[in-house]
Amino acid sequence: MTKILLLSDTHSHIDNAILKYAKQADEIWHAGDIGDLSVTDNLKNIAPLRAVYGNIDNAEARKEFPEHNRFLCEDVDVWITHIGGYPGRYDKRVREDIRKNPPKLFICGHSHILKAMYDKKLNLLHMNPGAAGKYGFHQVRTMLRFAIDKDQIKDLEIVELGKR
Repeated sequence: MTKILLLSDTHSHIDNAILKYAKQADEIWHAGDIGDLSVTDNLKNIAPLRAVYGNIDNAEARKEFPEHNRFLCEDVDVWITHIGGYPGRYDKRVREDIRKNPPKLFICGHSHILKAMYDKKLNLLHMNPGAAGKYGFHQVRTMLRFAIDKDQIKDLEIVELGKR
């Protein structure tokens, strides 16, 4: 079983609240808008990190991280990208590929809106952890925690980090 901490939209912000949860994870996944790479450097010192760049990220971040990260975690096909939309409203950048070859777990950030929903049409779980940073219109900073056990995604939990 692999315990995952999923966060996004840090916009250069990292603090002890984020790090506390990072220390409890086997892997950390960041769905873009990292901001300063000191954020991902800190996270990499705690646990293995999988990340993508977002629309605010500079050339340095884009050199280190891909726009799309598709991989297997245990027996779960995962696709992380920053701007991806959600079931019924996938972004044009991913729409055709996700319909042709849907993952079991599709993750994106960008909206700063926490969302976890099942796409019955494509038989996949969509997650957006909201925003862990302090920049943006969101009122509460959020992340998601869950576990992957072979081919099962389980124990999904919302982490609220307080007001931005």
